[in-house]
Amino acid sequence: MRRHALWRLASASRWTAILALIALIVVAGFAFVSSSSSLSQSPAHRPEFGLAAQPAGRPRHPRVGIVAGHWGNDSGAVCGDGLTEQAVNLGIARRVVARLQARGYRVDLLQEFDRRLNGYVADALISIHADSCEYINDIATGFKVARSAASFVPETEDRLVGCLIDKYRGATGLGFHESSITPDMTSYHTFDEVAPDTPAAIIETGFLYLDRPILNGQPDRVADGIAEGIICFLEK
Repeated sequence: MRRHALWRLASASRWTAILALIALIVVAGFAFVSSSSSLSQSPAHRPEFGLAAQPAGRPRHPRVGIVAGHWGNDSGAVCGDGLTEQAVNLGIARRVVARLQARGYRVDLLQEFDRRLNGYVADALISIHADSCEYINDIATGFKVARSAASFVPETEDRLVGCLIDKYRGATGLGFHESSITPDMTSYHTFDEVAPDTPAAIIETGFLYLDRPILNGQPDRVADGIAEGIICFLEK
């Protein structure tokens, strides 16, 4: 009788040990699976953190330089009634600056030989000028846009020039007068002053003789064309 009771006790203890071992294995397996799942789902990819738990970078506001041609240096072209190229350029430049600032860009209004141009770093720089106020011929009308002949970033500046041509032509209705682009434009001094990787271009907005009605009479259209060209380049 006593021997039978001992056998039953030993049998029960053996099953208890087996069940405890099974339970231990199950718990260990569950812990391993949970640990692997946590490691494979870093905070940047776990659902509760969304697809990008990394803190977003601060929004970047592009910087643009606008040079008002001849401002702070000389009058530029002078018309018979005293209207100066500098005055026309400055009026347009200020309007361009206002339009870009309204879009959230950081904008510097610069003089022709501004000290800030030395090593100037920006996402784009445009120098605004106008052509002769004297009668040349009946086809001396239209605008011109050029970049440096020795560009450090030619493909980028070609895109800037292309955007300016497209948007300015659309806003003003003036034709692109490519045939009258001169070395004075492609070797413009500011191109050598700014940082080599700052995309830069010069625009002659029109001829002050035949195109005066729009350059001096409708400067908002002129400014729209330049601003939209810059925006096209920066946001394309």
